Amino acid sequence: MDKDIKKKEDKPKKNDFKSFLRKRAPIYLALIAMLVVFVIPEMTKGTLEKNFPELSDENQQVVDILMGYDGPNNDGLTVLEALKNKINEEYPNEKIFDHKKTTIDLTITNVDSKEYQVNFNFKSHKGEMDYDWNVNVDSEKITPNNSEAKYIIDLVDYYD
Repeated sequence: MDKDIKKKEDKPKKNDFKSFLRKRAPIYLALIAMLVVFVIPEMTKGTLEKNFPELSDENQQVVDILMGYDGPNNDGLTVLEALKNKINEEYPNEKIFDHKKTTIDLTITNVDSKEYQVNFNFKSHKGEMDYDWNVNVDSEKITPNNSEAKYIIDLVDYYD
């Protein structure tokens, strides 16, 4: 009888949780690796909108009207998408929004009670792009003030 008691004491008790983890550890490690490699970089990826400076509510409304403008037919390309496309054309195969030297300056000045002038200046390590528009808050009419801004508005207006 003493032998039976000793045999029971010699055998360590199985820990179900440890054996559960041991069997599945490679699966969990693979899932964590996939999360780190694929999901986290996409979540932290820089975008044009994330680089906009903080604005007051009134100025944010003006920027929203400008960036959301999608032409006279109200369908298709927006000014924001056109700007993204233009920047991607200038900087192909680069993560330009994640670059340290990339800055976006948005200057909004009140021209009169319902009209604002918006200066959008995109600066990077290779150069800069400057766009200048007037935005009427009541009619939501966008008027370009320079050739680059006119190109963007024409692109949006005549996009099929």
